[in-house]
Amino acid sequence: MKKGNRGKQKILVVCYSFSNGNTRKIARQLQSALGADYAEIQTVIPYEPYGGYHCAMVQQGLKEVEQGFKPEIKPLPFDTADYDIIAVGTPTWWYATAPAVLTFLTSCDWSGKRVIPFMTHGGWKGHVIKDIKTHCAGADFAPSMEVQFDSQGGANMQTSQAQIDEWITRVKAWV
Repeated sequence: MKKGNRGKQKILVVCYSFSNGNTRKIARQLQSALGADYAEIQTVIPYEPYGGYHCAMVQQGLKEVEQGFKPEIKPLPFDTADYDIIAVGTPTWWYATAPAVLTFLTSCDWSGKRVIPFMTHGGWKGHVIKDIKTHCAGADFAPSMEVQFDSQGGANMQTSQAQIDEWITRVKAWV
């Protein structure tokens, strides 16, 4: 679809959110602003709850990122092939996309799609946006967004709401 055909374009916002739901919070704002469908990536085997920086789940996440592990994910309620524009949101896990998002990204055909990449982090952005773009080869990309929350895994947003609103405005113009 070409820009300017907004009424005919189907938009899907997909995210994986963990612990405090920070990525979900941003995804829902984008979904509302774009009038898009929404789907959340879920692993077949759920992760243990986040228990702070030194918990077993954090060490498991590090190991999975280092190994390029792709956990099995539950089917989404929508077929991504039916959408022209797909927003993809992920928390940062050890400077990279969350493993569940890696599974999603590598399971889709991105040829001819338009992708809106966004991520949440606790102060260590890493290479998440670059990773999303690499795994979405053949897609056209909207302005990306990196939203910072507090570094202790909490829900205290450091990026201002005004910055998020400005990004959403740019995305709406791109759509």
